[in-house]
Amino acid sequence: MAVIKGSQGVIKAGSDTVAEVRSYSIDHNAEVVEKTAMGDSSRSYVSTLTQFTASVEVFYDDTDTAQTALDAGNSVTLEVYPNTAASGSKYYSGTAIVTGITRTGSADGLVEATVALQGSGGLSTLTA
Repeated sequence: MAVIKGSQGVIKAGSDTVAEVRSYSIDHNAEVVEKTAMGDSSRSYVSTLTQFTASVEVFYDDTDTAQTALDAGNSVTLEVYPNTAASGSKYYSGTAIVTGITRTGSADGLVEATVALQGSGGLSTLTA
């Protein structure tokens, strides 16, 4: 079984790699509806619509083109590479709307930002 180090991940907004990524998450869900009929001995379900959400935590860099594209209200093509962006690597891609960005800083730390994204359309699994 292959093990992937989290530090190898790459996040892109459009064709630009997001700099200073600390962590990310991407959630891909399917809604289900019940299709149990009279006479069935157990409940059964069928999937209907899918959706995805994502969040990206970064050390804030206002000179990074990809980070500046991740501003509230913007629509971006989000690409998440869990391993690397090297040829043959699997990744996830979809259009997402930035629903919010939180920037935080403290006297003894660096300025950080957390970006929340809502997928608009499907999430594709692709190979680089």
